[in-house]
Amino acid sequence: MTDLFRLDGKVAVVTGGGRGIGVMMARGLLDAGAKVYLASRKEAELDSAVAELSAFGDVSAIPADLGTAAGVATLTAALTEREDAIHALFNNAGAAWGASFDDFPESGFDKVFDVNVKGVFLLTRALVPLLRAGATDDDPARVVNTGSIDGIVAPERGRDNFSYSASKAAVHMLTRHLAGELAPHILVNAIAPGLFQSRMTKMLLADGPDAVGSRLPLGRIGAPDDMAGIAVFLASRASCYVTGAVIPVDGGASTIR
Repeated sequence: MTDLFRLDGKVAVVTGGGRGIGVMMARGLLDAGAKVYLASRKEAELDSAVAELSAFGDVSAIPADLGTAAGVATLTAALTEREDAIHALFNNAGAAWGASFDDFPESGFDKVFDVNVKGVFLLTRALVPLLRAGATDDDPARVVNTGSIDGIVAPERGRDNFSYSASKAAVHMLTRHLAGELAPHILVNAIAPGLFQSRMTKMLLADGPDAVGSRLPLGRIGAPDDMAGIAVFLASRASCYVTGAVIPVDGGASTIR
């Protein structure tokens, strides 16, 4: 049973890996034995994440803006130069924009969809050769996309993140579409996180994580181990018969909205 969840000898790529959920997932992957590449457009955050995570395994960083085709090409070229195969790609890079309905700008849609949707598609397609090289008949390669519970149920009124929620619903459908396209050699799934401590959720947790978490069915917000656990499951042999799934990791939040 333990071997089902081990990732020894595997190579994983985590975009948006400089902070927040990306670091949580990377920590789990490293603890399970994977070699991990972090990618993000902010080099200082990547350096800090590598310094934090290097005690747990083989981790390095590649700066790239994955909301652009040039950034996707930069990351693809760097990975191709360093690795013959990749076993898991975590498309976790994300952007958000908040503005009222009357004032929401076109640029707020363009930026968010470029990173959250188009970037996921372009990077996945670019890395398919390396992912196929890492796949075996009894252990396919993996793509794991970060969606959101905001892509499952509509945000509460006053949460003016129109492009973000729409983009995450698009990520969920793109996940299902890619799962059919890339089977059987590459499995494609998505996670839909709820409240975890990160820069993106700072405003949502303004009342304090304990107070906000107490209103959820499981009585708390997400912890790093919760994200590490789902990442390891979806990258390991334990999930070999799972593709096209969108898995809420939200403490039950999506059941009460």
